[in-house]
Amino acid sequence: MRLAFIGDIVGRPGRKIIKENLAKIREEYNIDFVIANAENASHGFGLTIKNCDELLKSGIDVITGGNHTFDKKKDMMVLLETQAVLRPDNYPEGVTGSGLRIFEVKKDEEETEKLAVVNLMGQFAMPTVENPFNWAKKLVVQLHEDGIKNIFIDFHGEATSEKRVMLMMFKNQVSAIAGTHTHVGTDDLQIMENTAYITDIGLTGCRDNVIGMDAHVPIQKACTGIGGHFEVPNNCKSILQMMVIDIEEGKAKDAFKIKKLCNQNEHIITKAMID
Repeated sequence: MRLAFIGDIVGRPGRKIIKENLAKIREEYNIDFVIANAENASHGFGLTIKNCDELLKSGIDVITGGNHTFDKKKDMMVLLETQAVLRPDNYPEGVTGSGLRIFEVKKDEEETEKLAVVNLMGQFAMPTVENPFNWAKKLVVQLHEDGIKNIFIDFHGEATSEKRVMLMMFKNQVSAIAGTHTHVGTDDLQIMENTAYITDIGLTGCRDNVIGMDAHVPIQKACTGIGGHFEVPNNCKSILQMMVIDIEEGKAKDAFKIKKLCNQNEHIITKAMID
């Protein structure tokens, strides 16, 4: 199985570069299944029904979320019930939706294999959630008992240390762990004891501003302490960032990262370190 994961999609520039390139990348690299975090896909905050439909039609198979999942609450309540859209599974009891779904991914023309996609959120500087590490313990045990070998975790967190803890706890138990939320890609793509890992995949959207947003308000806040509404620029230099993982019997065998810049034809490829 070859699956891919796209980082935080930010606004129209992020959706546009996906729409223009994802189908070609899927074909070129023989990708079987695409996961994408899209909690910032609509104007930088949340996800609308319209934009969700656009992303799914562009070649994304399932959408994950994080602390901005419910920014477009009315639309999200519908999406969680009707589409392949997840929210962090460790939100408190009573919250609509789920952060775990099992998919049948084509192995060949006749066979399929199961893939569990898990969405979790960290605790530091995040909304109220259940402890993600204890939550993940229960999920992984149950998935193994159910015979699910291929397990992918999108861990949406502010603290790099929380993401590393997740790796140390679940290496050799899950297929891949990818961090999201900071919008800043890290240079630590690796395979550790059969688990592919990256602390943060980085945003898909504007790369020439501040975490995908126009730089004016962030600069103003940094200098004066007075903030404002963050806006996604209509015109910018964009980037698509994607982690690609080859999985056999639940174990990551190879991984690499693709960076597609809007003004370049060739992709930047970074291979995973293998321990």
